[in-house]
Amino acid sequence: MIETCPPTIGALLAGGLARRMGGGDKPLRRVGGRPILDHVVERMAPQCAGLVINANGDPARFAPYGLPVVPDDVPGFAGPLAGILAVLDHVAVRRRDVEWIVSVAADTPFLPPDLVARLHAARREEGAMLACAASGGRTHPVIGLWPVGIREDLRRALVGEGERKIDRFTARFPLAVAEWPTEPFDVFFNANAPADLEAAEAILVHARLS
Repeated sequence: MIETCPPTIGALLAGGLARRMGGGDKPLRRVGGRPILDHVVERMAPQCAGLVINANGDPARFAPYGLPVVPDDVPGFAGPLAGILAVLDHVAVRRRDVEWIVSVAADTPFLPPDLVARLHAARREEGAMLACAASGGRTHPVIGLWPVGIREDLRRALVGEGERKIDRFTARFPLAVAEWPTEPFDVFFNANAPADLEAAEAILVHARLS
């Protein structure tokens, strides 16, 4: 049985440039007649003590969600680490009662309902500082659990050292990995290219019928 996990803010990372999708906001592309971000919010809200969208540009495009939208702290589209840092900073100031965030890509519509609980369980069991998800023998560094207290280490790595790779940064700390199966589908499937939207539609149909 998975223990109750501490309050955790969900960081929905929507700050990418979406080059393979032809630009624009991947999370606002539609799957099952709704934006992918709808699916992400629906799956993450019950697991979290609140959600924050990390996105650059005009925040008004996310207004229908009624969620805080925070841009990267670091200029120049520095990748998901910059988005994670932005949410860590936001939580440190606005939610001082919360010591953890969980980061997810905002283009992953099939996230598991036990994501937060299992990441916390893996962290506790291994005595680790961080945790990330894996499936099919492959880790997903962007799907991870982060203590708010790590933000200054992350800022130094991003700003002082120019670090951009999540897995290189997390390798500096004890890291737990929680594995999910890939059958009947990979819960960490993400829509990177137009063909992925068709694949997501097929997964959604399968999920509804099973």
